[in-house]
Amino acid sequence: MKHIAAYLLAVLGGKAHPTAEDVIAILKSVDAKYDEEKIKTLCAELKDKNLEELMEEGRKKMSTVAVAAAPAAAAGAAAAPAAEEKKEEKKEEKKEEEEEEEEGDFGLDLFA
Repeated sequence: MKHIAAYLLAVLGGKAHPTAEDVIAILKSVDAKYDEEKIKTLCAELKDKNLEELMEEGRKKMSTVAVAAAPAAAAGAAAAPAAEEKKEEKKEEKKEEEEEEEEGDFGLDLFA
């Protein structure tokens, strides 16, 4: 992601088709780690492409994913309260166990 973000920053900075060196310079300026081979591949893949068109295609693809994911998200949201109840029950059980351990002396009185 940081490679893509640096590429997009270079485009916003006025470079229509940034080079690997441009992207690396941006990443170096913030002391970020980077993979030079991945950056070179990214720049080669995007060299003659229109970024606005690519992003629009990506938005369309994401909208189909979002439509498909909506029923699953709704099901997950319905299951969340049940999961929360289970967590609360486990916390209460754990708290009771700890209290029981604290209450018992187990015959280990150091001052007897």
